[in-house]
Amino acid sequence: MMTRSSNRILTTHVGSLPRPASLMEMYREQAPAEKLEPRLTAAIADVVRQQREAGIDIINDGEYGKPMSDAVDYGAWAIYVYGRVSGYEMRDLPANVDVVSALFGASKDRKDFAEFYESDATEVGSSSRPRRFMVNSGAIRYTGHEQIQRDIRNLKAAVAASHAEQAFMTSAVTGITSYLPGEYYKHPEEQAAAMAQAMREEYKAITDAGITLQLDDPILVNEYELRFSISGDMPGFRKWAEAHVEMVNHALAGIPEDKVRYHVCWGSWKGPHSTDLPLRDVIDLMLRVKASQYSVEAANPQHEHEWKVWKDVKLPEGKSVIPGVVTHKTNILEHPEVVADRILRYADAVGRENVIAGTDCGMGGRIHPQVAWAKLRALSAGAAEASRQLWGRASVSV
Repeated sequence: MMTRSSNRILTTHVGSLPRPASLMEMYREQAPAEKLEPRLTAAIADVVRQQREAGIDIINDGEYGKPMSDAVDYGAWAIYVYGRVSGYEMRDLPANVDVVSALFGASKDRKDFAEFYESDATEVGSSSRPRRFMVNSGAIRYTGHEQIQRDIRNLKAAVAASHAEQAFMTSAVTGITSYLPGEYYKHPEEQAAAMAQAMREEYKAITDAGITLQLDDPILVNEYELRFSISGDMPGFRKWAEAHVEMVNHALAGIPEDKVRYHVCWGSWKGPHSTDLPLRDVIDLMLRVKASQYSVEAANPQHEHEWKVWKDVKLPEGKSVIPGVVTHKTNILEHPEVVADRILRYADAVGRENVIAGTDCGMGGRIHPQVAWAKLRALSAGAAEASRQLWGRASVSV
């Protein structure tokens, strides 16, 4: 059934939520399943309860089933996939190889603000750069069947206990290093396609369980920054992006569109983001993805103005937008009236029933837990105020 804001603005978020220290410690110590799983089940039940108490309608498991051993959520949205596929191994990097430079070497933002990025002012500063990374060394096959079924069981049990009506689960379109050269596949794009095809098994497991799949794909817009921002080669980027969207749709083939929401973002790091790809330059390709909802950043200073794009672009019939109306990129707590104003702009652009209020990106590991939960409460309060203005009465629960 299509999710619609039929009589009030529904609320959700992007996925990652603050994790309990005890759970993180178990992941860090690689605790055995008999010790980890009871703690994981309890933690998911608790985070679902917290979401409901914060006024969130469409909830998830906080991404707790995805291992995370550090306080910073550095690439956790995608790094988890390497524990669920074959064909990758962890390697010590040669002394002269820097993963951050390999990933972002063609970034104009990092070139223009080199002193900032070399400092420790950002979570990818000089002292935080990883010295070990995943390298593709064999055929990629999905192996995470037990893990995804565990995550599905935990989420469904927590949803039933909390009486939540709607739930989603995140999954990556490909791994964070899938576009770096490997040893097995001839080209990085071939490697990425193999990863996406393998992850299709996870997508199908989620939707077969009756849970909405959120497909996380910041690669679509970030690839411009990584490979094309210095040259400004928009035709070259568009050619790559068209092939990427085709790959995504191939992985989603046969999965009902009304069970898929598609998240794009411009990276979680707290940097200038001075050369982010404008949404206007990629929105037509994003809307080709076989999904029913599209989640975009809409609260941080580089993208808040892009609600205007939706006034010029027709949203396909029966589809919705999930604008981020609170952001992880600042500790400042958004006032509910600011949140309401952001929602109202989108409602004016695409229709009130086609807006679901969300976050710019995941909150876990990117902002202090106390602030993260306060932002979700502000999101809910802003949605209630927007609903009052849009429907002319107090919001009605569904």
